[in-house]
Amino acid sequence: MFQIEFDGIIFKEGETFVAYCPKLDVSSCGNSIDEARKNLKTAVRLFLEEAGKLGTLEDILKESGYEKTNLNRWMTPRLVSTELMSIEA
Repeated sequence: MFQIEFDGIIFKEGETFVAYCPKLDVSSCGNSIDEARKNLKTAVRLFLEEAGKLGTLEDILKESGYEKTNLNRWMTPRLVSTELMSIEA
């Protein structure tokens, strides 16, 4: 077992809240922000468990920019900003 951090972005599509982890390209949803967050954590855990079973976990994490510490913890590059932007095209 190991500990991992990841950034999650939550947005609303219609009446559904969508939670997305951009580094791992994993998403889930729920009827509330809390439910979407909880479901994303479950989806990431299941994704990582399956990658571990397939023997691809370290490769996936390294390709996603994670670095392993000497405490068996994977650190991610931090998402520092999300902004709503617009342009005229």
